Amino acid sequence: MSRSVLLIEDNHQNRYLATFLLEKRGYKVWTAADGRHGIQLAQAILPDIILLDIQLPVMDGHAVARALRAIDSLRASPIIAVTSHAMVHDRERALAAGCDGYIEKPIDPETFVDEIERFAGFAPIDRAAS
Repeated sequence: MSRSVLLIEDNHQNRYLATFLLEKRGYKVWTAADGRHGIQLAQAILPDIILLDIQLPVMDGHAVARALRAIDSLRASPIIAVTSHAMVHDRERALAAGCDGYIEKPIDPETFVDEIERFAGFAPIDRAAS
């Protein structure tokens, strides 16, 4: 069984690394480079997890998180902020906007997917069954 992840991230290198790490662990990854496209894609695919950069073009991540939480069909999808915003209140602002977790960039490739699964409350994917 494969889980789907929507990665809303404007930086190509960050999208590439996160996609590589997630696909290596058996996830199906969809990507959007801005908040508005991310919301549209989320409604179309209904992902199991949404990874959300906070500093995005068109709409910032806080506005995207609030918009996603207002969509009934996406309320159960965990939203995890993955961001370089690392000031004292940034984590609290992301959680208040509707995110379920917060991961600071730069990500640690060794622990990134484990952190996502922990925030989402998922058991790791059985790679033998993938």
